[in-house]
Amino acid sequence: MRAFPAPVIVVGNEKGGSGKTTVAMHLVAGLMSAGLRVGVIDLDHRQRSLSNFFANRAHWAERTKRDYPLPKVLTLAPSEADETLRLNTAITELSGEADAVVVDCPGADTMLGRAAHASATIIVTPLNDSFVDFDLLASVDPETFEAKAPSVYAEFVWESRKRHMIEKRRTIDWLVVRNRMSATSTKNQRRVTDALTKLSQRIGFRLAAGLSERVIYRELFPKGLTVIDLIEGKTRLTMPQVAARAEVRGLIAALRLPQLSKVAAAG
Repeated sequence: MRAFPAPVIVVGNEKGGSGKTTVAMHLVAGLMSAGLRVGVIDLDHRQRSLSNFFANRAHWAERTKRDYPLPKVLTLAPSEADETLRLNTAITELSGEADAVVVDCPGADTMLGRAAHASATIIVTPLNDSFVDFDLLASVDPETFEAKAPSVYAEFVWESRKRHMIEKRRTIDWLVVRNRMSATSTKNQRRVTDALTKLSQRIGFRLAAGLSERVIYRELFPKGLTVIDLIEGKTRLTMPQVAARAEVRGLIAALRLPQLSKVAAAG
């Protein structure tokens, strides 16, 4: 019997272009690198970027005769059936053989996406480091840059967490991940930081640094690889690649999964 139930890590928001699928694929790769068995549910049935990434990975592993770890991937498209039941069935199927389940939601409000948020152990919300994406969480006063009313998405997450607590007696952890942060501090970045910090205390999410704007995060997609797969000693790492690996590992650590502590203790 496993010591901990498989956490359901839902990567979602309702705004495109925030690096959501990039975060999802690196979470999966990082968790597998840490020794966990991972299941994947791709709810973006039109783009299928996460499914395609791991299909590329399987093809590249076969082509190069390398043993890259692979998750079990399920892709769910909308249907007229009970979406909550379909999603929970998929989660149950994967949880039977996985230590963690990662769900990639589409950048839109869908029934499957809603069901995923309600079933989450952790919601990971990628956010570009600007007030354009801050609007996903709350509106901002144009003079003081203070957060005003929470957005529709923030209220939806709040309701999901409240229902989860009532029905399952467990809270949903909410992690907001700041992507594409500038290496140099700017006035705008400091304003965003201040607004996010105050909003996190107000509506209850944690903040974590995400993935910077790096070519390496995109150029390995055709092979289904990530910076985590660049093994020192076999591949000469550049400084940007080393920095990118540190970012991914920091993102994995921010999940605070007890499964990772168990693996580290065993190792």
